[in-house]
Amino acid sequence: MTVARRGPWRGGVSRLVVRARPGTRSRGLLSFGSFLLPCALGRGGITRRKREGDGATPAGRFEVLDVYFRADRGRRPVTALPVSALRPADGWCDDPAHPRYNRPVTLPFAASHEEMWRQDRLYDIVVVLDCNLRPAVRGRGSAIFFHIAREDWRPTLGCVAIRPDHMRRLLARLRPGAVMEIL
Repeated sequence: MTVARRGPWRGGVSRLVVRARPGTRSRGLLSFGSFLLPCALGRGGITRRKREGDGATPAGRFEVLDVYFRADRGRRPVTALPVSALRPADGWCDDPAHPRYNRPVTLPFAASHEEMWRQDRLYDIVVVLDCNLRPAVRGRGSAIFFHIAREDWRPTLGCVAIRPDHMRRLLARLRPGAVMEIL
């Protein structure tokens, strides 16, 4: 297990809470302990009726599972969570009709999928949330991640996104079993 560095955000975090900001569906606030961070949400805001392709961030309580990162763009995140380096052949199936729906896949992949090795920086660090994974229900949403936000805070396609420095500092405090509650 990696030991988190000491700093202003000491101690372990087991619960992250995400809420939409009043007056804007696609911007939110992520809180943990006494800290409050800005975050980007899906263009459709937060929904309790998530559907594949609706652009909404699903409401619910999701375990924070695995961390992936681009080793060519930055150092390995310091965290107690499982961490793996992304490869150019990494993808994520988003085809509801495919048996690998909402699962990692190796590219090339014939069915609809998301490329995890992106040209932009959004997946330089990406955290898998236990959203529609166990079991994956067709059409209930796929590739719902916690990742890096765009610099202009444009909406995500349904994920939760924060600044890269905030992501690294937060990951250093997360431990296995941590959950993200999207309200």
